[in-house]
Amino acid sequence: MKGRMIVLDHVAGREAAALLVDGKLQDLLVDDDSAPRPGAIFRAICDRPLKGQGGMMLRLPEGDSAFLRQGRGLAPGQPVLVQVTGYADDGKAVPVTDRVLFKSRYAIVTPGKPGINVSRQIKDDDVRDRVLACAHEVVLGEGFGLILRSSCAEAADDDIIDDIAAMDALARAVMADDTGGAEALTEGDGPHALAWRDWVEPAQVVTDAGSFADQGVLDQIEALHSPKVGLGGDAFMYVEPTRALVAVDVNTGGDTSPAATLKANLATAAALPRALRLRGLGGQVVIDLAPMSKAHRKQIEAALRRAFRADTIDTALVGWTPLGHFELQRKRERLPIAPLLGGLLA
Repeated sequence: MKGRMIVLDHVAGREAAALLVDGKLQDLLVDDDSAPRPGAIFRAICDRPLKGQGGMMLRLPEGDSAFLRQGRGLAPGQPVLVQVTGYADDGKAVPVTDRVLFKSRYAIVTPGKPGINVSRQIKDDDVRDRVLACAHEVVLGEGFGLILRSSCAEAADDDIIDDIAAMDALARAVMADDTGGAEALTEGDGPHALAWRDWVEPAQVVTDAGSFADQGVLDQIEALHSPKVGLGGDAFMYVEPTRALVAVDVNTGGDTSPAATLKANLATAAALPRALRLRGLGGQVVIDLAPMSKAHRKQIEAALRRAFRADTIDTALVGWTPLGHFELQRKRERLPIAPLLGGLLA
């Protein structure tokens, strides 16, 4: 099975989307109704400020609470439009922002940030001019801005224009609905819509019922229940979430030579983004690399930076600890896959 394939199906009763490259699972989205989806927009009610943090606790519908990091100028009881930015840790409030965005396949409408910007990935001047011309066919809402995504490069003009117009209409309707009690205004995109929106490189799309089983996706999902990830040869790593952090332990197997150690650590850097992405893991990540010389640290950092630059989830490389571990901070855009699916695939 060569090339890229997007498989849209349901697993364990939940909507799901899988991205395969040459038959290997590269990304996985599984829906869950236990928490608001990232991207969902709410009219929330200010509850109480958090002194010393500059933030504001908010009330959402159905008794949920949210945390807005920048709460200056807001007063208890005031309604405010916010958008979910990720999933919360157990027992914590849903993280939200008041900088609401409306994203689709070709366009992002940005209320409060006027101006038109084209993705830097579109480098051809003629293509940029064509895409900008499409943007000028739509009169945006007052104070709205627009970001034209890289997917516009291969899109038909009418498709781009229609997409911009649809996002502008949605933004106008939502931004005007800013008075009243706590209410969900949009529910955020599910896995199938996210796959269409974000997996924009050319791919075969399979939508038949049971396609997860037919294309070998279920077997690869089942493997995610194990924390062990092979790194080639005898080397492997364990990727294990705890309540406080995600621990990554690198092992070289039987070969403990300096060359094998460096090879295993470099393989870890290359494999880690996929391992975290498929397992839905975020927050603080601590890597216990195989013992190596400090002279190799820059090489490992460069490999990590290169690997995470190509990843779709925001990850900050924090640096080395006094004990020689490497720390990352990763956005919680997804829920962990293991508890989400439980033993339903067994």
